[in-house]
Amino acid sequence: MAGETSSELPKYRQIADSLKAAIEAGDYGPGDRLPGESALAAQHGVAVLTARQALKVLRNEGLVETKRGAGARVTSFQPIRRRGIQRLVREQWGAGKSIWSADEARPVTIDVRVDTLSAPAHIARQLDLGEGELVCARSRRFVLNDRPVMLATSYLPLELVAGSAIMRVDTGEGGIYARLAELGYAPVHFREEIRGRLPKADEAEKLALPAERPVLKLFRTAYAEGGVVVEVNEMTLDSASYVLDYEFDA
Repeated sequence: MAGETSSELPKYRQIADSLKAAIEAGDYGPGDRLPGESALAAQHGVAVLTARQALKVLRNEGLVETKRGAGARVTSFQPIRRRGIQRLVREQWGAGKSIWSADEARPVTIDVRVDTLSAPAHIARQLDLGEGELVCARSRRFVLNDRPVMLATSYLPLELVAGSAIMRVDTGEGGIYARLAELGYAPVHFREEIRGRLPKADEAEKLALPAERPVLKLFRTAYAEGGVVVEVNEMTLDSASYVLDYEFDA
């Protein structure tokens, strides 16, 4: 609760906060093993279950990784710095670069699936489509260093993109925005909405997350000239895998 002092917090939270402070101070570096449950219990005069709860807090926040029989280690994964503005400028995709490369130099594996389906109601409204109209749905799962970090599905009006490279798994250099430009519908404006919530069961499974770790939900709309909506992208990000970075002039 807001205003609680450290002594008023449950004991497992006090232990978790103490360990977080030690990690932030550099007492434990990436890959270092933390004291085990029994050692923490003895150190703080609590039950092993209480110590286990403290380590679970750190795991849910993505600060440590746990493996059966190996204890808890400080995560060595370096978060992705998502550059929310630079990644979408035309100089990026217009030059044949991927949006991902604006954020991250490490190689990423992207599992892609392309479907034709009736637009979900909220997507149809955003794309200004009638009930039952078809869309191209491009679903992707991004994996970095064997760690799933993001799920994303882009929806585009089928009437607009049918027969184009957007319907293929590999859309070519510059991705779908470069292909939209070739169709005469280059994005000129973007809007992103961001919120946090706990993952749904299928999201937690696909991202290999504990159910208690929040995800970031991003909903991006791409507009062509005249305010025409050409894409809606729904993204689910592992909150522990990302830093959202926005830099712009006043």
